[in-house]
Amino acid sequence: MEWLNANAQAISAVASICTLFVWVFYAQLLYNGYVRQRRPRVIINRGRGIGVDAICLISNMSSEAIYIQHLVAALHAQHRSYSLDVVEYQQRRCEQHKNEPQEAGYRTHQGPLASGDYLNIQSFGDIVNQVKEYWEIDDNLMQEQNIQLEIRVIAIYGSEDMPTGASRTFNLDLSASPDHQLIPASVDTDRLNSRGQRKRVLEWAKEIETHKAR
Repeated sequence: MEWLNANAQAISAVASICTLFVWVFYAQLLYNGYVRQRRPRVIINRGRGIGVDAICLISNMSSEAIYIQHLVAALHAQHRSYSLDVVEYQQRRCEQHKNEPQEAGYRTHQGPLASGDYLNIQSFGDIVNQVKEYWEIDDNLMQEQNIQLEIRVIAIYGSEDMPTGASRTFNLDLSASPDHQLIPASVDTDRLNSRGQRKRVLEWAKEIETHKAR
């Protein structure tokens, strides 16, 4: 007791410092949970099959709605890449075929997507064919090895100024069996949420807008 009385001030100071560290630790946990909840989360996946006939699904797993600006498909061959704004391409087809009711659904690919909701773009095979048609790609090129199909989502989340994005790449082999023609190159969708990644997404959007202005 004499030792405690003699060192009461030092013990009190140590206890206060330990209490401060505990509060900082819990504050960090709460902040990380808040940031994780606020971080946009978009998933690109296959549905209703696993081959090129499978449909491409865009799911919004964020806590709030997102606004989809562009959906881009990019074919990466050995010597170059071919990209296409699927939303813009499908809207042009809709305007050219106004009397065909199946084209009307393409207009919904651009716009708000609620939290927990998903969007059916169309089949991966249709997306590949649209890129081929737009760039007039020869069928022989599609028989090459190591061709990849990348799906990119450019979106606005909440009140943030910088666009956010998501990307997923699939290995494409049209000469393989139907179940092995479209294999994901990664287990999960790449989230493009950091400042550097959002700058890259912004460059994608600028390229699309510049191309539309020509």
